[in-house]
Amino acid sequence: MQAAKPLFDYPKFWAECFGPAPFLPMSKEEMDQLGWDSCDIIIVTGDAYVDHPSFGMAIIGRLLEAQGFRVGIIAQPDWRSKDDFMKLGQPNLFFGVAAGNMDSMINRYTADKKIRSDDAYTPGGLAGKRPDRASLVYSQRCKEAYSQTPVILGGIEASLRRIAHYDYWQDKVRRSILMDATADILLYGNAERAVVEIAQRLAAGEQVEQITDVRGTAFVRRDTPEGWFEVDSTRIDRPGKVDKIINPYVNTQDTAACAIEQEKGEQEDPNEAKVVQLLAHPRLERDRTVIRLPSFEKVRSDAVLYAHANRVLHLETNPGNARALVQKHGEVDVWFNPPPIPMSTEEMDYVFGMPYARVPHPLYGKEKIPAYEMIRFSVNIMRGCFGGCTFCSITEHEGRIIQNRSHESILAEIEEMRKVPGFTGVVSDLGGPTANMYRIACKDPEIERHCRKPSCVWPGICENLNTDHSSLIELYRKARALPGVKKILIASGLRYDLAVESPEYVKELVTHHVGGYLKIAPEHTEEGPLSKMMKPGIGTYDTFKRMFEKFSKEAGKEQYLIPYFIAAHPGTTDEDMMNLALWLKRNGFRADQVQAFYPSPMASATAMYHSGKNPLRKVTYKSDGVTIVKSDQQRRLHKAFLRYHDPKGWPMLREALERMGRADLIGNGKHHLIPTYQPQTDEYQSARRKNSTPAGSKKAGQPLLTQHTGLPPRASNGSKPWNKTEEGKATGYAKGKKRTTKRQPNIPR
Repeated sequence: MQAAKPLFDYPKFWAECFGPAPFLPMSKEEMDQLGWDSCDIIIVTGDAYVDHPSFGMAIIGRLLEAQGFRVGIIAQPDWRSKDDFMKLGQPNLFFGVAAGNMDSMINRYTADKKIRSDDAYTPGGLAGKRPDRASLVYSQRCKEAYSQTPVILGGIEASLRRIAHYDYWQDKVRRSILMDATADILLYGNAERAVVEIAQRLAAGEQVEQITDVRGTAFVRRDTPEGWFEVDSTRIDRPGKVDKIINPYVNTQDTAACAIEQEKGEQEDPNEAKVVQLLAHPRLERDRTVIRLPSFEKVRSDAVLYAHANRVLHLETNPGNARALVQKHGEVDVWFNPPPIPMSTEEMDYVFGMPYARVPHPLYGKEKIPAYEMIRFSVNIMRGCFGGCTFCSITEHEGRIIQNRSHESILAEIEEMRKVPGFTGVVSDLGGPTANMYRIACKDPEIERHCRKPSCVWPGICENLNTDHSSLIELYRKARALPGVKKILIASGLRYDLAVESPEYVKELVTHHVGGYLKIAPEHTEEGPLSKMMKPGIGTYDTFKRMFEKFSKEAGKEQYLIPYFIAAHPGTTDEDMMNLALWLKRNGFRADQVQAFYPSPMASATAMYHSGKNPLRKVTYKSDGVTIVKSDQQRRLHKAFLRYHDPKGWPMLREALERMGRADLIGNGKHHLIPTYQPQTDEYQSARRKNSTPAGSKKAGQPLLTQHTGLPPRASNGSKPWNKTEEGKATGYAKGKKRTTKRQPNIPR
C-alpha cells in the first residue's frame, strides 16, 4: 500500500490567522463577527449543524479549518430555490455537498416505502426538512447560485450512489449520482484525506478538471488516458466452467446472438483449465490498470450483469490492491479511483482532537435534536468494519481496515465531555461501527495488502486475524478510572463471534459495561439467510449467551441479551421464518418492533434482491438463484412470524402454516406457535394497549438499514426481568417505567 501524505503535513492556508471559530458560521452576521469578508469553502448538509465529531459536517468543517481555510455551513437549506444557497455569498474555492449522516431516501422513507413522521437529525425531530436525493438537489442548486464554483459531493449518499445502482424506491437502476447532480467531483468513503488534498490544490490555483489522481474520488471523463491499460471486468470474474460460456455482454433478448454464443460454448474443450488467469503483460501494472465494468445501459437492462458489476466492485475495495474502475454512461465514462488510504492512529487523533463545541449551533436555541441527544455523551474510538455483512453499508463506506484512535486521545475526549451541559458521569457509549473491533487487524500487513476476501470473520474467523482484545480491555479500565466518570456503557453493536475468542473481554464487558441488557444481532437462525448475510450460525450466539450468563452470575447481576432479527432478507424462505419464530418462542423472546430487509444502494444484498443472483460467488446466467421476498404480502408474512405473539398476525400465520403443511403448529398448547382462537375486539385492543410499543422506541430516521427491537425473556412469574441495580434504573428499566430501546443513530451494526 502506497504511503500517503499525513493530514497535518500540508502548509496552512493564509486565512489561518483568523484562528478557529467558536462555531462554523451559518450566517453573514456570524462571518462579520469573525472578521471574514467571504468563505473559502461552504459545506451544504441535510442535517442540522451539530459541532460534534459524530456529525460529518463538523468533522470535515473543522478539519478544513485546521488547514487554514474559512469554512461556512448551510444546514438544511430550503431547496425550492437557490436563495438559501447564496446566503453566505460565493465561496472562494468550492461548495462541499452532502445529504447528511444518512442516505436521504432511507432517512425519509421506511422499508415499506412510507414517509417517516420524524427526522432524528432535525431540531424537534421534524420531518420534511430535506428533499428526496438531497445531495443531488443541493448540488444543482449550488450550480444555479454560482455556476462557476466547483461542487464537490461527499457523504454516505454520494458514496453509495457513485456507480450505477439499484434504487429500491423507484424499483430501477439509476445512473451514477455524478451524472444527475452536475457536480465536478465525488468523494467516497472516508473523505478526510481527499478533501484536504483537493482543497489545497484548488487553493494553489489548480483547476478542478485537472484533479483526476486523488484516491477515493470519482469524476466524469470522455476516454481512458494515455498510459493506462484497460481490462474488461469479465476477465476478472469469468465463470468457472469453460464449456458453454455465455458472453455477459450479449443482449439476452437477442435469441440469435445467444444461439451463436451457445454454439461457441459447445466447441470448447471441457478438459481445459477451469480457472482463468491473467497472464503477465508488459503494460499490465496494477497502478496503471483500469477495470471496465458493464455500462450503465447494460446493467440497467440486464439484472445478471448488474450482479456481476456489483461483485467486481466489491472485489476492488482493499486499498492495498484495488484497481481503478470505469463505467460508461452514454457518451462519457464515470471513473473511480482506488479507495483512500486508511488514516493512521496519529491522523485519527488529529481529526478527533479538533476544537469541537460538542453541542448544536446556538441558532437552534433549546430545540432538541434527537440524534444528538443519543450520542452527545458517547465517544467514537475507531472506524471501519471487517464483518462485511451484505445488508450493511459500513464496510462499503468506511472500509474493512480498522482505523483506531490512541488511548490518550479517547481519554482526553472523555475529559472534555465533562464540560458538556447535562453530563452526569455516565458515558453512553465507547465504541464505533462495531464495539469490539478496536485495534483488531490482520497479523501480517503484507497479507492484508493482498487479501481480497469480503469478510475477515465469515464463514469463520480468518486464521490471519489477530483477535486480541487486550488493548480494548485496558482502555475500558483506564476510562472507568477517570475522575467524574461513574459508568461506561457499551451501546455499539457487538461482534459476538469475535468476543467469544476473548473470555477475558466478555467478562470485563459483562461485569462493568452492561446496563441491564446488551443488544446483539444474530439476524437469523437459519443457514439460508445467514449465508447470504455473511453472518455466523446461531451456535455462536449460544456460545456467547452461555458466557454472558456465566459472567453475569459471577458479578451478581441480573442481565439479559437483546437479540435483533431481520425479516425478508434475500435467501429467506417462509420455512426459515417459521423456524425462527419457533426459536423465538422456545427462548421466550417477544419482539415489540421489527423491520424487513431494506435494500440500500450498492449493497451486495441489494444486488441479490434486484437480480436474484448471489454476487458472493461468480455470477453467470445459469448460476443458482437466490430466494427473494418482494411482494408486500410475503414481507408482511415474514414480519408476522417475527411477531408470532401478536394476534393481529394470527389469521395470516394460520393460513400460511396450513399451506406449508404445518397445521400441527396451530393449537392452544405450549408447544404450538399460534392458537386456534382469535381474540374479540375489546380483548384484542386491551392486549395491544398492554403490549404497545414503548414511548421513545421508534427509531425512524436512523441510518440503520435493518433495525428492530427485541425484548428480554419474561420471568416465570410473568414479571419483567429488568435489572434491579442502580445501573438498571438509570437506563429506565426500573419497575413501572416504560421500556425503551434506543440505538445510536450514527452507529449501525
